[in-house]
Amino acid sequence: MQALLPMAVDALSLIGPLVGGLGLFLLGMGMMTDGLKLAAGPALHRILAGATRTRWHALGSGVLVTAVVQSSSAVTVAAIGFVNAGLLGLAPALWVLFGANVGSTMTGWIVALVGLKFKIDALALPLVGAGVVLRLTGDGQRRGAIGTALAGFGLLFLGIALLQQSFGGLAGQVTLPQGEGPLAVLAQVFIGALMTVLMQSSAASMTITLTAAQGGLITAQGAAAVIIGANLGTTATALLAAIGATSNARRVAAAHVIFNALTGCVALALLPWLIGALGGAREALGLPPDPAAKLALFHTTFNVLGVLLMWPLADWLTRWLLQRFRAREEDEAQPKFLDDNVLAVPTLALDALEREVARSGQLAVRLARTALTGADAAMLAREQAVVSRLDAAVEAFVERMNRGAMPQGTSERLARVLRVQRYHETTAEQAHAAAPLGLPPNAAADAAARHAAFVRHTDALLALCDPTANEFDDAAMVAALSAMEAAYQDLKAALLAAGATGGVRLAGMEEALRRYSAMRRAAQQAAKARQRLPVVAAHAQA
Repeated sequence: MQALLPMAVDALSLIGPLVGGLGLFLLGMGMMTDGLKLAAGPALHRILAGATRTRWHALGSGVLVTAVVQSSSAVTVAAIGFVNAGLLGLAPALWVLFGANVGSTMTGWIVALVGLKFKIDALALPLVGAGVVLRLTGDGQRRGAIGTALAGFGLLFLGIALLQQSFGGLAGQVTLPQGEGPLAVLAQVFIGALMTVLMQSSAASMTITLTAAQGGLITAQGAAAVIIGANLGTTATALLAAIGATSNARRVAAAHVIFNALTGCVALALLPWLIGALGGAREALGLPPDPAAKLALFHTTFNVLGVLLMWPLADWLTRWLLQRFRAREEDEAQPKFLDDNVLAVPTLALDALEREVARSGQLAVRLARTALTGADAAMLAREQAVVSRLDAAVEAFVERMNRGAMPQGTSERLARVLRVQRYHETTAEQAHAAAPLGLPPNAAADAAARHAAFVRHTDALLALCDPTANEFDDAAMVAALSAMEAAYQDLKAALLAAGATGGVRLAGMEEALRRYSAMRRAAQQAAKARQRLPVVAAHAQA
């Protein structure tokens, strides 16, 4: 027993820095990307919104934004959000996605040229200190988000230092799969994929691989195979994110899988040649003569190679994807724009929410116009169920939004959107309560004419209330509201007079008035929602 204790202590002293370094790296990466996404959310919004012009613009936007926020997953979900919102077509979204793969190679360069070259304590600890100060003094503001990112950057470097230390101690005691034969290469690819799946971070896999190669635990070619496996491992994350997602999200996830699988297969086929050629390229570029720099260059090269391979295939891939994943869109009760993937970027989540609320409003207005025509109860019940299920999905999405950090401007915008959604809910409820709309038995011809006038003016008002229409005329809306109100008051006066003189039964008069009042309120609520929609849209475009 006493002999085992020193062995356990020695093992712990070797494994402890490895586990702790990995934990610090993942914590730092998470804080850095969260902070950068919050700080750069509006900028990310503007850059990607302008990515529709050419392939080059979309590709460059993907590279730039990923290099800035250090998260290809954030850019991927942003692309999904823009496609769902109708601001970005599927074709340019794919090029944003391919650019994000290239931009993700920046992590390797940071590790190779900074993390493994300098005395980390001198750089990391001041970053952690400055970041914490900014975060404490700027909670809820952009300054606080930047502070979170800086502190995360510092922790990331501390994690790299511990990993480097641990791999240096393990160099003579641990052997990773070596060799250049097919079985050895497949084992190395499997290790890379497994690390990425378990840690849900290709950046962490990349860092471990670079530090292991730098410490002599694996050859440059073996490490390159591990990097290919790490890239393939990211497809598992995309597939998980696509479960239960919108059709557009699943199309983007499928494109991500296809890109990484094709790129990985080609890189594996060319692996020995690429490693040899990149040795000369590293010297020509004046990069440091060590494995980490060579591997960072390899990572960038094979992702760029993937872009070149996809260039002639992109149009075919877009057409193929558009023919897939269509069944979900046919169910009106299913959200078309809401996707949990976009929750990572609050501004994009709110864009998606605004468009889903507009679609909910369109269905509510359609329900009101259907009730106005005296449709049968079964049809109205089906439409009411659709609106209710969609409202429930909107509410659940808002609850999930509220679990994350949200800038003050975004929370204020969310409050305006929720008010519009409440108007839509009331529109649907009151329209359902108004059916069947009609006069009581034995009503006079004068009341029938006033009923027809009320139906005509209310339908004209509701036609202006469709929240998915691009044009909005406030003067026309005010005039339609006034005409509907006047028609309602005339009809109400006629029914009250008929009840007072015994022309209709009082119970029938009361029931008819209740239903007409409900329809009037439904139209008023739809008008309020439409009048506030331009305010929401203006914020979405800002």
